[in-house]
Amino acid sequence: MLEKLKGLVDSFGLPRTIITSFFVFVCLLAVFLGIPFLPLISDMVVRLGMNGIMVLAMVPAILAGIGLNFGLPLGVLCGLIGMLTAIEMNLTGFPSFWMSLVIAIPLAVVCGIGYGWLLNKVKGSEMMVATYVGFSAVSLMNIGWILLPYTNLELKWPIGQGLRTTVNIEGRMKWVLNSWGRIQIGSFHISLGLLLFLAFWCLLVWLFLRSKTGLAMKAVGASRQFAVASGLNVDKYRIIGATLSTVLGAVGIAAYAQSFGFLQLYDAPMFYGFGAVAAVLIGGATVRRANISHVIIGTFLFQGLLVVSLPVANLIMTGGNMAEITRITISNGVILYALTQVSGGQ
Repeated sequence: MLEKLKGLVDSFGLPRTIITSFFVFVCLLAVFLGIPFLPLISDMVVRLGMNGIMVLAMVPAILAGIGLNFGLPLGVLCGLIGMLTAIEMNLTGFPSFWMSLVIAIPLAVVCGIGYGWLLNKVKGSEMMVATYVGFSAVSLMNIGWILLPYTNLELKWPIGQGLRTTVNIEGRMKWVLNSWGRIQIGSFHISLGLLLFLAFWCLLVWLFLRSKTGLAMKAVGASRQFAVASGLNVDKYRIIGATLSTVLGAVGIAAYAQSFGFLQLYDAPMFYGFGAVAAVLIGGATVRRANISHVIIGTFLFQGLLVVSLPVANLIMTGGNMAEITRITISNGVILYALTQVSGGQ
């Protein structure tokens, strides 16, 4: 019996088993405390759509042999520039959102190619260098946000030079995906547009991974020596993986921001990579193996845990900021635990 249980845990993955068990415990605790559960499920689904594409960005990087893409903030910055430019052009609604992607994706392709070239120069230390690239890009853009020639008063500080730390996109592109095809049944709602947008990008990645280029990229990630012996250009396919990951990061921040309702500049993009890495690891991925199911499961577990833990903490600890402190502790604790399991399953 114990051997079967151990085999089941091994097949499911220890990180996923522990986080799932904790998630179920918190959900049961929420029901016991009388917290309405349907609105919580709605929030979990919304957060899945909000964060799913940024987690999806981990898949091509892992399969190309780059490993966990801690350089995700590079793509996030491209997405932010696209959204800021769309606002500068005074666009609203879906035109504003689509123009953001039209601007952000080519920019992310250029940055992704340069990023992939750099990672090819440091084979074996990709994750360390990726973290440095992400942090450095965010720090450099702290200067960029001050110097970029945007003139829209919604973006600029009313006094002085530079962009606001937080830009409100109310009336611009807020909830353009969330409100499209929204289904409301009592206290339960589904943002169909947001989920379809996530499904569309998952489908594109799924199709790409089954194309000739995608299969070659996976072969490079599986065994560099075998790829070389087969005549594949290892550096080329690693660049493709890094570029696709950067593009998904740019698209992901657009989906996230339109749902969140604000653009957060300066140091805010620095840590997006850690949450995405934790989610894909919780979903069952490793530094060499990842697929779309890992993205969906991991994002739902990670975000679902955050959704449920806050109201539970609010009821258990009513004094001061203890609920928010608890939420941050749980969030960072899950990230830290997932990162300690980075070598599992190889």
